[in-house]
Amino acid sequence: MKTVHINEAETSFSALLASVEAGEEVAITRYGRVVAHLLPGARRAAGVASHPRWGEARMALEASAGVETGLLAPLD
Repeated sequence: MKTVHINEAETSFSALLASVEAGEEVAITRYGRVVAHLLPGARRAAGVASHPRWGEARMALEASAGVETGLLAPLD
């Protein structure tokens, strides 16, 4: 785990995020005490979309009973 002082974290935040994206964990310190950890996010499974497309969202809403779908027409 990489440890950086808060001043260094402020000036090189983009580089720290690149390290975290590569899988490294970073501890940020102030006055010698850890105040924050930057951790890699959860990996998504291959082929899994992060957000549904509009058509998929509309199909899910239309499948629900009692949902007024006329409001979705402007989204097409």
